[in-house]
Amino acid sequence: MEPRRMLLQRIKQYDFSLKELNLYLDTHPNCRRALAMFAKYKKLRENAIAEYNEKFGPLTPEQNNDLEHWDWVDDPWPWERS
Repeated sequence: MEPRRMLLQRIKQYDFSLKELNLYLDTHPNCRRALAMFAKYKKLRENAIAEYNEKFGPLTPEQNNDLEHWDWVDDPWPWERS
């Protein structure tokens, strides 16, 4: 699998984990283990997104970091990238 696809897959896995932990924490708000896991996956996701933005461009418009060019419109669009 190519690096771009692998990194995007990893981001999706972190998103899934965070959503599941979010649902769990909605009913168990004082669970320290779940809170620690949420913090861990949040950081992993942030790092993976930063890596993706650096290597392949922004995944969302607000992740555009170039002050001289609006990278968001560069082809291919994030959902077209594979």
